[in-house]
Order: sequence, then structure tokens, then C-alpha cells
Amino acid sequence: MDDKQALAALLFPHVTKTPEEILEKYPRRVRENGEKVTRFAPSPTGFLHIGGLFTAMVNRRVAADGVCYLRIEDTDKKREVADGVTGIIDGLHRFGIDFDEGMTGPQSETGEYGPYLQSKRKEIYQVFAKSLVEKGFAYPCFCTEEALAEKRSRQEAQKVNPGYYGEWASCRELTLEDIKARLERGEPFVLRLRSPGRPNHKCSFKDAVKGKIEMPENEQDIVLLKRDGIPTYHFAHAVDDTLMGTTHVIRGDEWISSAPVHLQLFYVLGFKPPVYAHVSPIMKEEDGGKRKLSKRKDPEASVEYYRQEGYPAASVIEYLLTIANSNFEDWRKANPKADNRTFPFKLSAMSRSGALFDLKKLNDVSKNVISVMSAKEVFALAAEWAREYDPPLSKLLDRDEAFATAIFDIDRTPVKPRKDIGKWSDVRDYVSYFYDELWDRQRPMPENLSKEDVRAVLSAYLDAYHPAHSKDEWFAAIKDLCEPLGFAREVKEYKKNPDGYKGHVGDVSSILRIAVTGRRNTPDLYAIMQLLGEEQVRQRLSECL
Repeated sequence: MDDKQALAALLFPHVTKTPEEILEKYPRRVRENGEKVTRFAPSPTGFLHIGGLFTAMVNRRVAADGVCYLRIEDTDKKREVADGVTGIIDGLHRFGIDFDEGMTGPQSETGEYGPYLQSKRKEIYQVFAKSLVEKGFAYPCFCTEEALAEKRSRQEAQKVNPGYYGEWASCRELTLEDIKARLERGEPFVLRLRSPGRPNHKCSFKDAVKGKIEMPENEQDIVLLKRDGIPTYHFAHAVDDTLMGTTHVIRGDEWISSAPVHLQLFYVLGFKPPVYAHVSPIMKEEDGGKRKLSKRKDPEASVEYYRQEGYPAASVIEYLLTIANSNFEDWRKANPKADNRTFPFKLSAMSRSGALFDLKKLNDVSKNVISVMSAKEVFALAAEWAREYDPPLSKLLDRDEAFATAIFDIDRTPVKPRKDIGKWSDVRDYVSYFYDELWDRQRPMPENLSKEDVRAVLSAYLDAYHPAHSKDEWFAAIKDLCEPLGFAREVKEYKKNPDGYKGHVGDVSSILRIAVTGRRNTPDLYAIMQLLGEEQVRQRLSECL
């Protein structure tokens, strides 16, 4: 037994398995047609960020015909929040992102490549850590926090690169006897990588989003295992992504700076690295510049914001796809009713710089999404939202489901549907004039019409109104009012001789529309009046008169 093997036995006397035995438990995934295996691997340390949802969606789309799994990286127990795992799983599920395998709850999972909770994989990491010691790629470091701080101060004073490397790696050359003595004294230690990196040498890799990236090799002796034996993210992900058969690691581009470390870890472990795809952050415009969406500053950074505002999950995903692939909008125009899961998503089509998040654009996308829903679907989703966020509205909608559904059905035509609703919080205002409890009864008439003419139109129409009229008969009755009251029956007649009339048939219709709804712009007025019924219509016309 040489000194490296002796050191490994000294540090890990309880570890009896070999890497080969662990690898046998995780067989290679069968990928007959080159299907991709991706993972979303969040930490349960806070609310689900819109950037996290974006990355999860990209992972899911890339592995559409392969496997996308959920791994929870819970090694940082100090920052973990209560019910963090449940919040992640439920939050993603609400946006239609489910996984083929991985965590299904705080302590439940499905799949053959688990555990998918990193805190349950401690023994696995230690098997590979022991192997690195045996190969001479890892060693114990007994430096205290005070000693490390003192090194940093000296490095700053000397204006050299900070970190634990080269001459600054004071525990790198400890003898076996030194290490034994320190262990016998009970000194705590971390396990560090003995980096094979060389100064002034470069490493390069092909990023699936950014293209070829060249960076200095890693020469830092990073920590692999903390004092409690729990791995750092760097070490854990190299082990986990290998055992779980990950083909593509899709993550935020803040991890680009760590790529040389990760590539080096795969090298010393003897593993083939996955394809890396570093996704640019979602940005926000501010003071003429751009910045990352902030958890602290921006309410829209949390996915809960979109639930509270009432954006349908489908709208948010649809909008994120427009950010992810610039050709998605053209595809959507060509395929207006297709399931967006059939869109041919490509990592190579993603933006290399940060995508700008635009709530106005999200609203427009959402209006399109809601416009092609059926009235029943709109009612169901709006009522579900209202039960949680607007109980008074919920009570009105649920009072007569058929009536409420009929409201949403007005002008919901397949050819040119109206786009009045962008989110469920818009519904209260949209339906307000159908419910006495919501309508403010304000009726701002056009300024170009005198009160006397408004009264004359309302009075005449009360005599002409007949609820049994067909739509053509209804409009003909409005036209018949025009000439006796000084209005043109046709708009083109008015345009030929504007001084000869008080207005045209459109002005007469506007008076009726405002009297019945309080709005100048509404869906089809005939349909509104039919739904309100004769008693309500006459009451509103008389009230206005």
C-alpha cells in the first residue's frame, strides 16, 4: 500500500465500496435515437424565480423525446427554507412542467437513478472522494477560517490572484505522518482537489448556446467535501450528472466561470463531461440600461406574481418561448392553434445575450392565448383564480355559471376573436356592466352630441326596441331611427354631407351602447342586450334617459 492508498484508508476507513461498484448500480441509459437527458437541479432556498421556471422549461423542451428529471441540491442546509421542495415541485407543475423521474415530494421520488435528493447521496460522494485521494487528486486541508482570511489579506496586499493554489496551498504537501498527527488531535478538515491545472494554460469547450468558449485552466485547489463530509456543488454535480446519465447540463450563464473547474473534475474522475448550455439571464430595462431581474426589487421575479395577477400558465410559457427562441413567434403565426410542445425548440437558437423581459409583451401574448380558449375554459380558469384572489367576483361568477360563460362567449369567434382579457384580474372590469353589484353606472356620452339629441335617441329607441328581433332586424330598427332624428342612416352618407346631419348611425349606436353598458367599446351590443334581457335593457335605457 503506497502513501496515497494509506491516506485514503486513513480518511475514509468506513468506505468499502469502489467507484466501479457504484457505476454498476447506475447502468448507462439506452438512447437509441440520441435522445437527450437533462435535469433541473434547484436548491430549496427560496421562492421559484422566473429565471428558474425559464431554465426548467428549456430543460424540459430539450429533452422532449428523452428524459428530463428533477434533482434537488439540498447540501446547503443553512439557507434551506421550510417546504422548499414542495414549493418547487408545485410551482413548476402549475406551469405544466412535470418530470419523467426525480423528486415528487419532500421525501418521495420516482426513477431508477436516485436518490434524487443530494443529502441522501453522501456515501456515494465519499466513494469517489476516496478514489481521488488514492489517485493523488485530493488531500485533506486543516486550514482554519482565520488562516484562510490571513492568506486572502496577504494576496490582496501582493495583488495576486486570490484563492488556495500553488504556494498558497499550505496543506498540499503535508506528509502522511503530519496528517495522522492532526487527525489524532481531532483537527477538522475539508477535502480539496489537487488541481492539475497549469498557469497560463487554456481550456476550451463548445457551449450549446454560446458557441466555443476558451478560458484559463483551473489551478485552484477547490473544496470537494466540507468538514461535515457533504460535497460542494462542484463535486456533487460531476458525480451525479455522470451516474444519472445527464447528456446536457443547461444552467444560467453565471456558471460559465466555474466551467474550467467542472471540466477538470470530470477529467480527474475519469468521466466524460456532458454538453454544457449556459442560458443568458432574463433582463429588465431600467434608466436606459439593462439589469438582471432582482428577487428583492422586482415582484415579477417570483412566479407567484403571475398567479396573483392571474396570468394563465399557458400564457407565461408561451411568452417564455418567445424569449427562448426568436423564431417561435413566426411559428405561432403559422400554427395558431398548435400545442406549443410541438414547436421544434433548439438550444442553438437561444440568445447569447440577456433576453429583455417585457410585461406589456407578456400581456399581448396572454391576450392571444386567452382569445383562442373556449368560453367554458375561460370561465373555469377565471372562476378558479377568483376563488383564491377575488372572492366577491367568484361569488358572482359561480351564482349563474351559464350566464357567466355566455358573457365570455360573446364575440369568441374563430376568425377574429376579441382580445380584451390579458389576465384573470382583468375579468372583474370586463364583466362589470353585466352585474349590478359591480357596475358603477357611469355613462360618459360623446361630447359632439347634445343632451337633447341623446334624450331623443333613447326615447325613440325605447319605443322601437323589441327583444325578439333578429340581429338584422335589430340593426334595421336602429337605422330607422336615424333620419327622423337628424342622423344619417349610413356613415358614407354622413361623410358626403357632414353639415347636413347631426351625426350618423354609428353615433346612435354609441348612445345605446353607453346607455346599456357605460362603455364606448364593447363586444357585440346585440349579443349583450340579448344576454341582459328585456327587463334589464329597458331599465338601463330608462335610467339613462
